[in-house]
Amino acid sequence: MSTLKVLDGDYSGWRCAACGQSLVMAPAVLEYMGSRFEVELPRCPACGLTLVPEDLALGKMLEVEKLLEDK
Repeated sequence: MSTLKVLDGDYSGWRCAACGQSLVMAPAVLEYMGSRFEVELPRCPACGLTLVPEDLALGKMLEVEKLLEDK
């Protein structure tokens, strides 16, 4: 499975709300209706919490969900 780059923004100034660490871009596996996708998202290196920016969740991810539901 290859990692998709879906974000163009700079998240280097963002910090994890849970532990205060700076977020780094890292692979994250997303699953929906039996389909798996590996995408690069901002993630906390300490606790593993992953940030899914609102524009991604309501944009590209919503489009993919609709395509999968129409199958």
